[in-house]
Amino acid sequence: MLASPASAGLAWSLIEQRLITWGFSESSRYDARLILFELVANAVTASTITGHITIHCKREEHGIVLGVADSSPVLPRHPAPVTELHPDDLDLSEANFDNNGGRGLVIVTSLAAACGVTPLPSGEKIVWARLLGPAL
Repeated sequence: MLASPASAGLAWSLIEQRLITWGFSESSRYDARLILFELVANAVTASTITGHITIHCKREEHGIVLGVADSSPVLPRHPAPVTELHPDDLDLSEANFDNNGGRGLVIVTSLAAACGVTPLPSGEKIVWARLLGPAL
């Protein structure tokens, strides 16, 4: 799909339907949607305006693996743990009120059983997360 902010909502809808078909619980689906949303948002940010991203979803015996590929060779930094967030840490100005990024991978690592990045020979990369979760 296009590397557009709108792709996160489309990916959210697509993964929801796939996980319902596979019989995953609401709780597991919510975590998967949130993780995928964050991975897509990061991939869109890393991509060029005319770039594309690819969503990967693989069912495993005890959960799923979600991944998002983008064309940027730049690898994400492993996020430092956030122990407490203070209002002073955020830019609450009108221009940046809802643009206080940098917390997406913290969310992913807190919800996923494992996550990482796989560089591809083409220079692209896939950022992925493994979720363990009960079915219905």
